[in-house]
Amino acid sequence: MTDHLLILGGTTEATGLAHVLHDAGINATFSYAGRVARPKRQPLPTRIGGFGGVEGLVKYIAENAITHVVDATHPFAAQMSMNAVAACAQTNAHLLALTRPKWVAQAGDQWRHVADIDGAVAALDGPAQKVMLAIGRMHLDAFALCSQHQYLLRLVDAPSGEVPLPNRSIIVDQGPFSVENDTALMRDHKIELVVAKNAGGSGARAKIDGARALNIPIIMIDRPHIPARPEVGTAQEVLDWMAHLASDLGV
Repeated sequence: MTDHLLILGGTTEATGLAHVLHDAGINATFSYAGRVARPKRQPLPTRIGGFGGVEGLVKYIAENAITHVVDATHPFAAQMSMNAVAACAQTNAHLLALTRPKWVAQAGDQWRHVADIDGAVAALDGPAQKVMLAIGRMHLDAFALCSQHQYLLRLVDAPSGEVPLPNRSIIVDQGPFSVENDTALMRDHKIELVVAKNAGGSGARAKIDGARALNIPIIMIDRPHIPARPEVGTAQEVLDWMAHLASDLGV
């Protein structure tokens, strides 16, 4: 049976892997969740949209003869990652996660760790401040409980509906961002506090370095728990994994 790899994508690392697989002539399909209006073009056949939970992913794997799945989703896409673990266990598809290291606090960082979005909302229960809310658009509703703050929102797409935060400025932009630009952005908006997810990687790190340079504290949302699965950090390691599996199978 010919190998057919499915990339669960949406990250910079997923795009890099797509180019490596294309150049290597490996049969692969790229999958977007469909949360971004203008996703980056990929060099591989691409599908957009959810699968419909574990059952839907199992069906897709079976119908498309998927032999390998690489979970290169965002570190906070925990539900998709959990679905991938369950679906690959049911179908015997080989699963590997392409992950990025967490950010680690450095000298000069002022981080307050919280476990989740609710923890970040609770940490904002205090006097009004100018807050850079760098969490994307999915959980903005939760912060309506802390409407006393002046928020700076940076979103990939312009919001299609009402934003539940009355005191906010919105910037539509897509990374990677530079430290110089993010430092200037926070300085211009007189930001006093940053709320960020510990996404890791380099594409969104600029705000972390900028906050350190400006002595701005950060409410850092820790990554959600994901069931154990094999993980690598580079596209080359994905190729090595596939070659190793092929060798084990005597291909």
